[in-house]
Amino acid sequence: MAMTASVKDELSRLEVTKTCCRKAEVAAMLRFAGGLHIVGGRIVVEAELDTANTARRLRREIATLYGHSSEVIVVAAGGLRKGSRYVVRVVEAGDVLARQTGLIDVRGRPVRGLPAKVVGGAMCDAVAAWRGAFLAHGSLTEPGRSSALEVTCPGPEAGLALVGAARRIEIAAKAREVRGVDRVVIRDGDAIGAMLTRMGAHEAVLVWEERRLRREVRATANRLANFDDANLRRSARAAVAAGARVQRAMEILGPEVPDHLRFAGELRLAHKQASLEELGQLAEPPMTKDAVAGRIRRLLAMADKRAGELGIPDTEASITADMLDS
Repeated sequence: MAMTASVKDELSRLEVTKTCCRKAEVAAMLRFAGGLHIVGGRIVVEAELDTANTARRLRREIATLYGHSSEVIVVAAGGLRKGSRYVVRVVEAGDVLARQTGLIDVRGRPVRGLPAKVVGGAMCDAVAAWRGAFLAHGSLTEPGRSSALEVTCPGPEAGLALVGAARRIEIAAKAREVRGVDRVVIRDGDAIGAMLTRMGAHEAVLVWEERRLRREVRATANRLANFDDANLRRSARAAVAAGARVQRAMEILGPEVPDHLRFAGELRLAHKQASLEELGQLAEPPMTKDAVAGRIRRLLAMADKRAGELGIPDTEASITADMLDS
């Protein structure tokens, strides 16, 4: 989760000047990191975050944008929690903040998706909503076969609203349910890079793209190495099989082998795993690959014809399954 931590650290320090964007980010953070609670007949707004910087950012924005004070409760790591959690809680005027941020509508009913002002706002509001949702409950895995930028959602309505926000900034995201938990996922590498850039994680996206490129280069090199290795094995098997057929041809023809064909056959037997091009270079004087191949082909054809006349096994009978599988 190193990439997640670096992205959240950078986003938590990002300076945003437009008021509408700041409000959209706060609304998304409150929606995706917590929710509303009724304590003593009063509405309390809470948001549980995984970094201290994000908690400080949320507290500062709530104070400067809406004029409400908040408290932070640190929940120590333990059990399934690997790190400390930071709960930002607004007790006084919690109902007022809930209305101001769009967590409840004018009738006091909880809003299940994103607030209407965010959904119908400008493109910058959609970007801010994604930044807030990622700071609240997002994760980014290392580049690879299963790389993904993912946000855990409080419900399917919030997930669909986040997918719509991504669509407005021309980035493809999908909502899905995994083990009863709603998530919004971006899997395409280019789309992940675009979303990180839009949210403002410029340093993190450079690191992510570098690791992604390095992995792709390594994967390509491995594929090429495997391809070359397979070709070498096929060539070696073909050379061994050809050597066995040449040896059988020499046995069938005996002294009847013409000198120029005998020379090519003996060259093949002396260097059973060499390629035809290598055999041509070893010849005295050197020959082309086609010349060596032509002589060996004529030698085998002559031997097969003679074997047919004598009623004995031809050169193909000398090839075994082990030669083909080795």
